[in-house]
Amino acid sequence: MPIEVSPERFDELVDDALDQIPESLATLVENLVVLVEDEPPEDEPADLLGLYDGVALTERDSRYAGALPDRILIFRGPLLDYCDSEEQLVREVRVTVVHEVAHHFGIDDDRLHELGWA
Repeated sequence: MPIEVSPERFDELVDDALDQIPESLATLVENLVVLVEDEPPEDEPADLLGLYDGVALTERDSRYAGALPDRILIFRGPLLDYCDSEEQLVREVRVTVVHEVAHHFGIDDDRLHELGWA
């Protein structure tokens, strides 16, 4: 059975996960915003937990200058549906945030699986 947490508490969990990213990596993040959405877009799987929408740092060139910020979207509904306890939710939010931030750095899903962040 999915758990229930307030939108404010969920936002706190996302903030806490972002705070756990090592400072040495966090300072390298460029032109990125992290947003919480209730559900994934209609053209994405309904159980999608997060999404990186942008151009990875490893792919940027001079044409990127002046671009709108890349976005990491964390999907509250699917994460709540996936988890049975707040403890599990804390863990899954952290994994999802790290996974999507890794995409910002150009790390693909295969490598994230190898590292245990998928």
